[in-house]
Amino acid sequence: MKTLVIIEDEKPAARRLERIINDLGYEVQQKLHSVEESIEWFQHQPKVDLIFLDIQLSDGLSFEIFEKVKVEADIIFTTAYDEYALKAFKLNSIDYLLKPIDVEELSRALQKFENRHTPKLIDPEALKNLMQEQTSASSFKTRFSVKVGDHIKTYPINEIACFYSEYKATSLVTFEGKSYVIDDSLNTLEQQLPTTDFFRINRSHFINYKAIEDLVSYSTSRIKVNLKGMKEPAIVSRERVSDFKKWIG
Repeated sequence: MKTLVIIEDEKPAARRLERIINDLGYEVQQKLHSVEESIEWFQHQPKVDLIFLDIQLSDGLSFEIFEKVKVEADIIFTTAYDEYALKAFKLNSIDYLLKPIDVEELSRALQKFENRHTPKLIDPEALKNLMQEQTSASSFKTRFSVKVGDHIKTYPINEIACFYSEYKATSLVTFEGKSYVIDDSLNTLEQQLPTTDFFRINRSHFINYKAIEDLVSYSTSRIKVNLKGMKEPAIVSRERVSDFKKWIG
């Protein structure tokens, strides 16, 4: 049986990916969620068959893993950043999957893996060049993909009113009031969204400036924000009010 490993810092996304892989008849040996955890695991398991590799992890970029340990494996990139795609293929990876992961695309990627399974030593310098070039060239996302039934729909960020977190799930809300669950956490989104347009007003809401319809003074020096697409107002937390006022100008 081939050894498959997932390296993904968002645990719900890692679990979802594992379920899809299992449904396709494969078994994931290990899920790793950080650079540090991955280094420790690979020190005892340097050779695997296939790695599903997220590019950005909570404690760094994933190339840092392979600077510390030599690993022989094929790679399928999994990331929310579609600008990595071309460079990823130049690295001769098996495939590139854009989040949220589509089942059919994953199935085709695994078929490619079966057809040309030739694990080789992962080159950390090649990975480093890929990731550093892309993060410096474009640190923000311009659109998000969501799953609608069996279809994938894409929304540019200027059509997204806000992101909010509830019951350990993150949702994207459009100006039209449509809501979709996405894999990214709000902490991840803070690194992906331009600060000129988006502001995290509390632990559970990340809002678009253009979605603001009305601002109302609220108890204990807080601010109530009415947003396009949202039925209920969001509250700016007390510790963020000062920065929020600077942000709105």
